[in-house]
Amino acid sequence: MTDASSPTVPPPTTSTTPAVRRGFVKSVLSGDAVILQGKPENGPPPEWTVYLSNVSAPRLGRRPTETSPATPDEAFAWQAREYLRNKLVGQFVTFVRDFTASSGRDHGRIYIGGTSPADAENVTEGAVSEGLLEVRQGKIADEYTTKLLELQEQAKAASRGKWGSGAGTIREVRWVVDNPRELVDKYAQKPVDAVIEMVRDGSTVRAFLLPDFEYITLQLSGVRAPATRNPNASDSRAEPFSEEAKFFVESRLLQRDVQVILESTSNQNVVGSIIHPKGNIAESLLREGYAKCVDWSIGVVTGGAQKLRDAERQAKEKRVRLWKSYQPSSSGYSGDRKAFTAKVTEIVLSDAVVVQKDDGSELKLHLSSIRLPRETGDEKAAGVGRQFRPLYDVPFMFQAREFLRKRCLGKKVQVQIDYVQPKAENYPEKTCATIKIGDLNLAEGLVSRGFSKVVRHRADDENRSCEYDVLLASEAAAEKSKKGLFADKTAEKKDTLRIQEITGDLAKAKQFLPYLQRGGKAEGVVEFLSGGSRLRIYIPKETVLITFLLGGINCPKGARVGPGGVTLGAAEPFADEAAAFTRKLVLQHEVQLEVESTDKNGNFVGYLFVSPDGNASRATNLSEALVENGLATLHFTAERSGHYNALLAAENRAKKAKKNIWANYTEEQQQEEVEVQQADTSERKQNYRQVAVTDVAPGALRFSAQNIEDGPKIEKMTAEMRQAISEHPPLAGSFSAKRGDLCVAKFSQDGQWYRAKVESIRAGQAEIVYIDYGNRETVDAAKLAQIPAGFASFPAGVKEYHLALVKLPNEDYVQLTLDALTQDLFGHSSVFINTEYKVGTADYVTVYYDSGNKKVDIGKSLIAEGLALADQRREQRLQTISAEYKSAEDTARKSRKNIWEYGDFTGNDI
Repeated sequence: MTDASSPTVPPPTTSTTPAVRRGFVKSVLSGDAVILQGKPENGPPPEWTVYLSNVSAPRLGRRPTETSPATPDEAFAWQAREYLRNKLVGQFVTFVRDFTASSGRDHGRIYIGGTSPADAENVTEGAVSEGLLEVRQGKIADEYTTKLLELQEQAKAASRGKWGSGAGTIREVRWVVDNPRELVDKYAQKPVDAVIEMVRDGSTVRAFLLPDFEYITLQLSGVRAPATRNPNASDSRAEPFSEEAKFFVESRLLQRDVQVILESTSNQNVVGSIIHPKGNIAESLLREGYAKCVDWSIGVVTGGAQKLRDAERQAKEKRVRLWKSYQPSSSGYSGDRKAFTAKVTEIVLSDAVVVQKDDGSELKLHLSSIRLPRETGDEKAAGVGRQFRPLYDVPFMFQAREFLRKRCLGKKVQVQIDYVQPKAENYPEKTCATIKIGDLNLAEGLVSRGFSKVVRHRADDENRSCEYDVLLASEAAAEKSKKGLFADKTAEKKDTLRIQEITGDLAKAKQFLPYLQRGGKAEGVVEFLSGGSRLRIYIPKETVLITFLLGGINCPKGARVGPGGVTLGAAEPFADEAAAFTRKLVLQHEVQLEVESTDKNGNFVGYLFVSPDGNASRATNLSEALVENGLATLHFTAERSGHYNALLAAENRAKKAKKNIWANYTEEQQQEEVEVQQADTSERKQNYRQVAVTDVAPGALRFSAQNIEDGPKIEKMTAEMRQAISEHPPLAGSFSAKRGDLCVAKFSQDGQWYRAKVESIRAGQAEIVYIDYGNRETVDAAKLAQIPAGFASFPAGVKEYHLALVKLPNEDYVQLTLDALTQDLFGHSSVFINTEYKVGTADYVTVYYDSGNKKVDIGKSLIAEGLALADQRREQRLQTISAEYKSAEDTARKSRKNIWEYGDFTGNDI
């Protein structure tokens, strides 16, 4: 059935969700409630519960709790739920919201099939027709309610569903199975029909066994998926990949018809296998690296354990997910110890380092025979108001890490592997080694300063440091001198680092912003990075930890890391390469930050400079480095910074070299832009406005202009502002300018005051733009003054525009083109502009001026004179003018004008 009418029920409350949404049906709660999922974006998809409007369904019975008994089904509640489940679960549907109730619930209609609600099936109408839902008539009967009432009357006349003489199926649910073994014996390992009602984690589900409605908790036999976080335990944490494993199973089994084989019991749970028409879910989990085999239950698997072992072996060989770091087990080294030279790339807390071998491979090494400083239980008080972080909150952890970082990061060390500590319980396998830089044994250096203690090995354990006796002697000396961990502890003496973490708090970030902008550049240490352009940085001077985003660029985003370190979602192309590039260049290095602003989430935005060789005069701008290596693209906000030209040049070099992101730029990414443009079918609007050009930007087809009618207003306002300044002259240095501030400044050409906006401040020099004329210049920040009262509210008198459908030629002719553009724009008191399209927030316009009885199109004129190239757009509305520009280019090319004097440099045949 279909319904093309629009919702007419007035909404009691407003809603922030879209009125029409597409979603994937995750599950059905009842005959009138459905859970929908959106598109995954860097993690599990968002979910929302929606309710069918103008109808009510019989209520399903509820399971008993500690405080309340079980409740029975209302008549036809199960049939109504099953009608929706069989029709919707696993399908994409369209939800049209009619209204949002005062409770915040969205009520509306669900459509399935078709290309739009007009030709799709209205699920509510189908359920009403089957007599499974009852229509709720409001005070005012609209067209849709009237139609539902008609369908209900038809169902009543046909005695369908709840309108018939039968009572319907009322389940007698066995919510609690006191003796799971009795149930296993009852079904004798034969397949039983079931519906999966809930997925607790990747290897544990709850299900109804049909047709007797026995409600069981089923653990998959032979496998174990990572445990999810227990919401009832505050200290519970999700294991790696637990959410992904849960989602993997939910998307395949939740509320699906399956068969289960009950094979054994574990406490009050049943152990068994789930058979889906497409196979055994346990094998799929193992094959995808979402679970591991467990010996305690693998022996009861129906059909034997070999298939599960084979599936796990495939995951190990591919090293996917849980097996990402899998290494075949091996015993400890014996005989000659392996020695090599490597470069330290990362310090892991205070007892391990990551080294890079000569062949480029990386290896994590733990220092032999020493252990990390441990938590004592009371140091978490230091982290009140923020997340507990061992590096800062465990005594001497930070000091130990800094000792290693300053001594060996980025330097060559001598490695001698002593032993391999096998994996045990929750501890991974460790490769332990004695590491020296020059004559200094790093482990000895830590122990001698009281930053670490020596492990006491068993007498028969030969797996120990090759300089174990030296370590014991150093520890004895440190203990005698009461250094570090051996010092007397007093209430006044704390050996943790009291840091403030400014992440996710916008108010706090804005309050702290001036401290980071003081003196130009702030110094910090990159502690962690979650992507190529997102870093966590410790600022020693202010003892704060901030999240820092690189400005001026778009960097591919990696998979999001959720609770417990679980990876959520898929990474964008080249995200991993960008992260690896940033990691290699700046991780744990001392850097300088040029902080410009904060974002809405309380993260700081700006530019980061690193000097790998320690020479600050040769510092590398990380944003520029990423762009030049094709691992990031230019963002429009870069135009407001002083680094724009360098970033633009870097991107052009990356494009020319076809690096990474730009490898297939001319074929693929340009085609994608074409498709977006072709999809725009709006008509071209001609609404020319007369403007006076006030400034032409260097290096781009961009200019600033005032609306011609605003000119007298701007002159009048400026004159009155100057009069106010002359009556109350500003005191030199009294105004402390910050980025984004409105102020007044004296223009260098005439020495007069004009309104300006501060774009950036570095080393006492402010980059400003005159907001009424568009000029930019760099002035002494101390010479800026506060704008007089009443003049800040006057809107900016100028706006920036880009020349539409025109491109600059190669660099040899750019200045010639810009000179011609400047002459055309400034050669007339006013010109006329029409906005043709937008790119981001930038307006792209065509421009003409009157020459006698003729209108001269400046863009077309530049192309016709061989001073510019036509920029092809694919919007239908622009095809006529694009063809004119292209024709002018062809004529100029054939005539060998200016940029075409040596022929077709673009490589296209005439």
